[in-house]
Amino acid sequence: MDASLFLAVSVTIFFIVAFFYKKKNKRGKTPEINRIYTEALNSMVRGNKRKSISLLKEVVKIDSDHVPAYLQLGNIIREENPEHALKIHQSLTVRPNLPIELRVDIHKALAIDYKNVKQMEKSKIEIEKILIIEKRNLWALSFLVDLSELDKEWDKAALYSKQLQKITGKIDNSSLAQFEVYKGLEKLEEGLLKEAKPFFLKAIKISPKFPLSYFYLGNLYEQTRDLVKAVENWELYAVNNLKNSFKVFTKIESALFDLGRYSEVENFYKRILEINDENLHAIIRLANVLDEKGERIEAIALLDTFLIDKNGDIRTDLMKLKLLVPTSTPIELTQKIDVILEKTLSAKLE
Repeated sequence: MDASLFLAVSVTIFFIVAFFYKKKNKRGKTPEINRIYTEALNSMVRGNKRKSISLLKEVVKIDSDHVPAYLQLGNIIREENPEHALKIHQSLTVRPNLPIELRVDIHKALAIDYKNVKQMEKSKIEIEKILIIEKRNLWALSFLVDLSELDKEWDKAALYSKQLQKITGKIDNSSLAQFEVYKGLEKLEEGLLKEAKPFFLKAIKISPKFPLSYFYLGNLYEQTRDLVKAVENWELYAVNNLKNSFKVFTKIESALFDLGRYSEVENFYKRILEINDENLHAIIRLANVLDEKGERIEAIALLDTFLIDKNGDIRTDLMKLKLLVPTSTPIELTQKIDVILEKTLSAKLE
């Protein structure tokens, strides 16, 4: 046999034997690798990053083809070392014959990596790669909404939100309305009141119950001194956002006072309490209004009702104490203060 041919055959046989030996060796170690990898994942769930990193490194040391271990390793170290995480995930893109699910996870990881290092365009490219593989990938579309919001690209954010809603079948017009509000706010920041108004009105048309539209439209009318419309919109904000309704209470009171309609404040707070009788801010404000009208007994009765029915609140106690100051002796006031202090201390101990 020719020497060169003999050498070629020998080398080929060597690599074939080495290849099958390597496969056999890995097959033999598979149960051990799986055990270590599972333990690493459990450590991740328990929040033990150091142990998880150590175990994942052990996995890839035994099996350099264990792509999921590399993927998770990059995900764990991303927070402390985003550049290193990016390099790990980038190295996985050249691995051949990966299953679709794993390819998608790699592009997800890279999208997050690029976002963390402020390379938004590259992050979007990774998302586009996911959508080429899976057109209806909800995570990818949600991520595009987030990126669009960060870049203040409100039209794109609305477009991706509509796609998400179409896929899930869950219509949420408030999310679309908020993007119109954001457009209006940008105009307000530039001092362009006239240009801002249509966006708030459009937001209301898209979602009549989305509260922020009314809040900022009310602020806009306040700036143009159209206090009647300002109050109308602030009241709609309060009704549609009872939790944060207190944010417009002072605004409404001041506007009605300037309009010579301060007597309407009492009715406003009563309307709020008809919808939600636990609105503490409205109760205290109403008690204050009644006191200013000289109806102190009615104000105290209002607070007592709340204290009895709802177990009260330290702020309600303080408001009642304020009302009782003019008619109580120093000893009586001291006793009431002691009760409030005791309640405060008890609440801290619970």
